[in-house]
Amino acid sequence: MEKLNPRKIILEDGTEYLGYGFGSLSEKKLELVFNTSMVGYQEILSDPSYTDQAVVMTYPIIGNYGINDEDNETKVPSIGALIVRDYAPEPSNFRCTQTLSDYMAQYDIVGVQGVDTREITRKIRNYGSCKVLITSPDVTVEQGVAILKEWDFAHDQVSRVSTKEIVTYEPTAIPESNDGKVFHVVAVDCGMKLNIVRCMNELGIKVTVVPWNTPVEKVQELNPDGVFLSNGPGDPTDVVPTIELVKALHGKYPIFGICLGHQILSLSYGAQTYKLKFGHRGGNHPVKNVITDKIEITSQNHSFAVKDESMAGTGLTTTHINMLDNTIEGVCHKGDNAFSIQYHPESAPGPQDSKYLFAQFINIMKGGSLYA
Repeated sequence: MEKLNPRKIILEDGTEYLGYGFGSLSEKKLELVFNTSMVGYQEILSDPSYTDQAVVMTYPIIGNYGINDEDNETKVPSIGALIVRDYAPEPSNFRCTQTLSDYMAQYDIVGVQGVDTREITRKIRNYGSCKVLITSPDVTVEQGVAILKEWDFAHDQVSRVSTKEIVTYEPTAIPESNDGKVFHVVAVDCGMKLNIVRCMNELGIKVTVVPWNTPVEKVQELNPDGVFLSNGPGDPTDVVPTIELVKALHGKYPIFGICLGHQILSLSYGAQTYKLKFGHRGGNHPVKNVITDKIEITSQNHSFAVKDESMAGTGLTTTHINMLDNTIEGVCHKGDNAFSIQYHPESAPGPQDSKYLFAQFINIMKGGSLYA
């Protein structure tokens, strides 16, 4: 049995929760959010979009299948903390190579167990995402609130998680529908999940991953068939170099954006974004495709959304709507063969209803129509 290490969670409004630590025992100042997924904690932990966040898991038992070597979404995770009701220290799964706690300690990810995650989740839903301090029980609430008051959210997250060099991933298959052609996509890495690359490689796409601030001349030099804009952490208005890059690429190549990439594409056409009260994080969010009138169950992880009223005059058309709060989940610019989705069609973790979007990307690289 693992040693129980008392830990304290202090919210910026002065609320405190006492629990026990696992993983790293360092002190962390983070943004507090929640995720409603029942499985996939490894993919959540290794998703760069969670940089500097403490994630409350609403499903109570976490850690029961451990960690394996195949399902990581990045090589070095940047999430800040995981807060759970019950941590399972003795995993049982044939793919398991280490415990969740050992993995988290390896990458300085703080864990807290034994707290009322239902109460914390309700608090976030009622009052919104907030600052949180995870510390030792010796720190008083007054001290914790003072620490959080002096601290603010970072604005350099994308630059920290983006690749520092250009990396190419060759296709693992070439489907018959490609007529023997290997498509070449330049993927602008703002914190990209590896399963996005895997999905494109399986569809006969060669993926060249470039840093978030790559100049347009370099993209043109690579001579791609299309450009992909990845997911990533933080406020989309912080990544001005990427927005300017996309502006310069309008109409030159088919463009596909996911999550942060969706927000960046929208900003590049003149739309505006705003921060949601508590964001969308989970694997069961219903989204309506307004073109086909079909509902997709989607995997989501984001804090920001595109303002509906800012779409006028941008040339963008809304293609998808969130059925829970009517926020925009997809846009397209037909004249430029550019489209984007707020959710995660690579489905790691999550349902696979939306994988058709990768085939749509291939279709417009072939010269086909967007949402024909």
